[in-house]
Formats: sequence, C-alpha cells, structure tokens
Amino acid sequence: MLEIKVHEIRGKCPVYKVGDKLVVDGARIVLDRTDAVCVHALSTLLHYVVALDEGADPVRLGLTTPEEKEYAYMQCVDPGEPYTHGGTVIFRCRRIGKEKP
Repeated sequence: MLEIKVHEIRGKCPVYKVGDKLVVDGARIVLDRTDAVCVHALSTLLHYVVALDEGADPVRLGLTTPEEKEYAYMQCVDPGEPYTHGGTVIFRCRRIGKEKP
C-alpha cells in the first residue's frame, strides 16, 4: 500500500493543499483514506505507482536521493505561472503497511 502526500505546492492548486494524501492499495485508490483526486496529477502518479507498490527502488527510478530512499517524489503536470493560472504540486510517496514478500 502506498501513501502519496502533497509535499509542496508551487503556485495555486484548486484541488490540493499541503498535507493532503492519496492512498493506493494495488490497483485501487482507497477513497475513505484519500483527501482528493486530481485527474491532472494522476497522469504522472500512475506511471510510478504500480512499480513502487511492487517494490521498485525509487533511487534507481530517479525519484529520490539515496539519503531519502524511503520516499519517491513526483510532480503534477501543470507548470503554473506564467504558463497557466494554476500551479504544480510536488508529491511525496512512501510505502505504508506491510512490506511485499
């Protein structure tokens, strides 16, 4: 199971605030433990969620540094000002619950 938390917002996001989270269990978004779902952010997150849930190394995927290897960082596709009136969201993902065998 993965917890994907809003770590930082650069600009304005109409969906998330810092600290909001999505919880993913396999192919399922755990809605009762998820604050909000943004379709723009899903396009980025879905590329990595399955691999991370299966135990892929976030350092080897280029999503973190060796010092923070328990986290993976991903970013929403909205570039923010001056290109849009929104903003980009930085997500921090970590495994929660039991480790995969």
